[in-house]
Amino acid sequence: MRKNLDGTQGDEAAAQAQVNGEDTGGGDADKERADYEAALKKHDERIAGLENQIAEAAKTAESAKRLRVVMDELLRQGDEQRIAFEFHMAGCRSMKAVRALLDDHGGDVSTLKEAESWLFEGGGIPRQTSKTGLPNAGAASD
Repeated sequence: MRKNLDGTQGDEAAAQAQVNGEDTGGGDADKERADYEAALKKHDERIAGLENQIAEAAKTAESAKRLRVVMDELLRQGDEQRIAFEFHMAGCRSMKAVRALLDDHGGDVSTLKEAESWLFEGGGIPRQTSKTGLPNAGAASD
């Protein structure tokens, strides 16, 4: 688990676990969304705090540069987590494939979901009904 600059461990790991579909104790999407939005709010507050520190540290260019690098990384991680959460909520089957195709659809998840429905749960691929994919023929008899 990664520590924040101030030495504390943030809720980013819990938010990432939720994005990856790991069970964190809650089952319904509303609770998951509320928890995730709370984690994002803390993340955004941390970014705002870093911006304030940058303004205060403007006297020393080295400190400002170091803080800017950390803040840019946090912004990048936040953007990735937001997109991953949108994919998760949309029922994404393959994060890697969706990320590869997202730019082709203007960065809009809903447009991507319409155009490439096979990448999402409930999309164009029917669920397999048995191990062979064929309907169950019943019990075997001699």
